[in-house]
Amino acid sequence: MEQGDVRVILLILIVVVCIVFWRFQKWSVGSSRRRGRIPRHANIPEDDVVDLLEAAGFEVLAGKTKIPITMSVGERELLESRLFIDYFVQKEDDIYLVKVARERKPLEMTGSAVRDMLLPYTLIYPEAQGILYVDMTVSKIKKITFHIEV
Repeated sequence: MEQGDVRVILLILIVVVCIVFWRFQKWSVGSSRRRGRIPRHANIPEDDVVDLLEAAGFEVLAGKTKIPITMSVGERELLESRLFIDYFVQKEDDIYLVKVARERKPLEMTGSAVRDMLLPYTLIYPEAQGILYVDMTVSKIKKITFHIEV
C-alpha cells in the first residue's frame, strides 16, 4: 500500500464513523421525543386534592391532562378514546402521576386491577417515578410503582 492509499482509507473510515455517530444521535433524540412530555400548567385548580398533595411535600406541576388515543382495527375501522391524568406532581427531582379515587370506579387493590387501571399511564410517561393514588374519603396517598421484568 502506498502513502496515498492509507490516507484515503483513513478518510473513508473517519466519514463512516461520523455518519454512524450522527445517525445514533438522531435516533436517540427521536426516541426520547416520542416519550410523553411532562406538562406544566399555570391553571392548577385549588381543591382538597391539591392541598393534600402540597401538605405531603409535593409540588403540583399540572392539573387534569387529556391524552388522546387513536386505534386502528383491521384496515378500515378507526377507534378513538382518551386517558386522563388528574395531576402531575414533583417531589425533589422525582415526578409522579396522580390518579384520584372515584366513587363510581374504585380501584380494587389487587395486582391485576392495579395493573389494568394504572400501568398504561406508566408506559406513556416512563420518566415518571410512579403513580400516586389519592383517596380523598380517607385523605390518603398511596405510591404505586411498577417493576417490569422482561
